[in-house]
Amino acid sequence: MLFDEDPAMLVQSTMANFHIDTDKIAIGRINESLSTLQQARELRIREAESALKKLSRNLATMSQQHNETVASQNSIDHASHIVELDTQKFRIAKAASDLEIEGERLEQELEGLKSQLHELDVQGAEGDEAARARREVDDPIILKLKVYRSLGIDVEADSAGNYNKAVIRNNQKGDVHVVNIDLKFSRFFYSNYFWQTMQ
Repeated sequence: MLFDEDPAMLVQSTMANFHIDTDKIAIGRINESLSTLQQARELRIREAESALKKLSRNLATMSQQHNETVASQNSIDHASHIVELDTQKFRIAKAASDLEIEGERLEQELEGLKSQLHELDVQGAEGDEAARARREVDDPIILKLKVYRSLGIDVEADSAGNYNKAVIRNNQKGDVHVVNIDLKFSRFFYSNYFWQTMQ
């Protein structure tokens, strides 16, 4: 039976049959591998932390540069906008000044035209005395009409400008005769007729 043997002999026999040197060596290699892995892991963590800190510093620097650039651009845009507004203001002011000058010129021209119109209204359709005198000297028809009027005869023209109607007034008798002039009768006939009517 197993339990009939001496326990010390059993332990000694068991220890003699077990070889733990290779196990010790394997465990030592495992411990070394674990230590190496731990060191590598810590090294990678430190490198990652260092890279992260560097990236954070770069991000902060670039953010600051970006903010400065935006602020500078806003300042440039604001200054450019102010310059553009000043240019528009100057153009508007110049246009208003030009319009004011043009308005004064047109007002003066209007006053001159009003004055000329008033003078023409005063002179009438036939113009002033000097103009009428020049026309009467130069135009024989006007001279004849003037002679007729002095005798009490008004000669009227039609729409075509032909004198084909005479109005004879006899102030002594208070008579008024209207004569339609026809070219089939001679001037001598009308002269005698006008003279007789005025008698």
